[in-house]
Amino acid sequence: MAEVIPGAEESFDSLLKRFNRKVQQDGILAELRRREHYEKPSIKRKRKKAAKKRGSARSTRTFRRAASSTR
Repeated sequence: MAEVIPGAEESFDSLLKRFNRKVQQDGILAELRRREHYEKPSIKRKRKKAAKKRGSARSTRTFRRAASSTR
């Protein structure tokens, strides 16, 4: 659970901004959206496989770019 402690004479706006940033970093809203509806195990596997494929393609792309710039 996200929790922020107000500092001495901290305005409500800055406290709210810190809280929103903390919630975003913890991924609370993303998890809420993910759990909003039931997801079949087959769909979950497909989603994870696609995310893994995107991640590996992204790392390969940056590696190639770094390797080609050193030549």
